[in-house]
Amino acid sequence: MKKNALILCAHPDDETYGVGGTIVELKREGYAVFVYILTDGVTARHNVKTPQREAAERACELLGVDELFFEDLPDQGLDGLPLLDVIKPISKMIDNLTPKVVFTHHGGDVNQDHRTIFNATLVATRPFGDNPVKELITYEVASSTEWAPPLNHWSFQPNLFVDISNQVETKVKAALEYSKVFQSEVPAYPHPRSPEAIRIYAQRRGIEVGMDFAEAFQIIRKLNLC
Repeated sequence: MKKNALILCAHPDDETYGVGGTIVELKREGYAVFVYILTDGVTARHNVKTPQREAAERACELLGVDELFFEDLPDQGLDGLPLLDVIKPISKMIDNLTPKVVFTHHGGDVNQDHRTIFNATLVATRPFGDNPVKELITYEVASSTEWAPPLNHWSFQPNLFVDISNQVETKVKAALEYSKVFQSEVPAYPHPRSPEAIRIYAQRRGIEVGMDFAEAFQIIRKLNLC
């Protein structure tokens, strides 16, 4: 049985900050990994989109992604669209790729695009009929997930940890590709998206479960088929 994993992202760089080390591990486990970025990630600030796309291509190549797809929905504007306009392209991608596993944004992120992607993914992955998705998993993104208010319905509560001790430097290297865009997406420390912070966050998650470095996830649904 083919094993496909689909990573849904609101913006270029979400794939690296959220799932970068895990992508490498998925490849080692025999998965074909696909990344689908739904907005250009920049037009809320400026109109220079090409460097962002090129950075995403380089980062995904470093991580070993099999194929990268782009949509062109409005950056920081997904909450202004009918939700169906976000559900439809996600559903079409799922139909085309038939992924067993889908990673998506945490529903309590500060970023409104992230929250919209989460809500759309819940609809697109409903466990009904011939939907191929057997695992739905959310990931955290630095400077969004941890900045949510300390309320239960916003909180990210990880119950899956992936050891990225051998991959953390690859994750940092991929993230640094986003410093080569029109406006760098890699601020200086102590910003959460700095290279130093990437290592610190991964080390913190690792400490929680006895690993050197880890990425944390929250399983929303997992269907065990006997």
